[in-house]
Amino acid sequence: MADRITLTKNDRFSVALRSTFLQGSWNYERMQNGGWCFAMIPAIKRLYTTKEDQVAALKRHLEFFNTHPYVASPILGVTLALEEDKANGAEVEDSAIQGVKVGMMGPLAGVGDPVFWFTVRPILGALGASLAMAGNILGPILFFVLWNVIRFGFMWYTQEFGYKVGMKITEDLSGGLLKKVTKGASILGMFILGALVERWVSINFVPVVSNVTLSEGAYIEWDKLPEGSEGIHQALSQYASGLSMEPTKVTTLQDNLNSLIPGFVPLLLTLLCMWLLKKNVSPIIIIIALFIVGILGHVIGLL
Repeated sequence: MADRITLTKNDRFSVALRSTFLQGSWNYERMQNGGWCFAMIPAIKRLYTTKEDQVAALKRHLEFFNTHPYVASPILGVTLALEEDKANGAEVEDSAIQGVKVGMMGPLAGVGDPVFWFTVRPILGALGASLAMAGNILGPILFFVLWNVIRFGFMWYTQEFGYKVGMKITEDLSGGLLKKVTKGASILGMFILGALVERWVSINFVPVVSNVTLSEGAYIEWDKLPEGSEGIHQALSQYASGLSMEPTKVTTLQDNLNSLIPGFVPLLLTLLCMWLLKKNVSPIIIIIALFIVGILGHVIGLL
């Protein structure tokens, strides 16, 4: 019996390094497939010795793939494990490998944006900017170093985790463990997307519901302020203390909706789009319809 072909740590590290360029050949037809295939080359060369097998593996990984570039790492790890078992004679179909990639890339994509773009990077950017504004050259350097340490550390750790978990997935190709992994990722991704609906979806109803004239002392009396910087200082102080900038308080329909249930209308719109997608309505039609409704709403003074 021939010795088992195993991916070394150096092989897996080479894959992790190459995955940094996942979007290097991004295209509209198959998205990140070129970068994914480029990342898999060290593993393919180790696992397959004949040119025919290597070509078949490369073609296998040129299928459609698209997710957040950093959370692709655990998917890479699982795929490495599946390819390793396939190279050693296990009955791993090409469709099974592609199914793992497709099944995991969607749920994990919703995790990457809020974690990296909306949390880690703003925090590190604020830290670096505060140092830079104080004239400290370490500001941009610290941001660059910390960002890449966190980014690559996450990518390497999750790729190794996926590689180890993938070995267990191959023991049950019926998908028992895979279903649990993808279900957990789906729940987490949908939870985060649901929490971000109010931030990503914006609807503003502009019709005025009421105009209330404020009593004296409830608003800033601009004509009574001194000229120059002293007047600006008093205006800012009065505004900070709660005075209105105008003598009339205007309440719009959106203000009333926000006071009742903030973000309710964006949530309804999101649920409507999900329902239309479930009814097999084309996403392009939904996007065009939203454009038309938005333009018409603005023309008639509703939005």
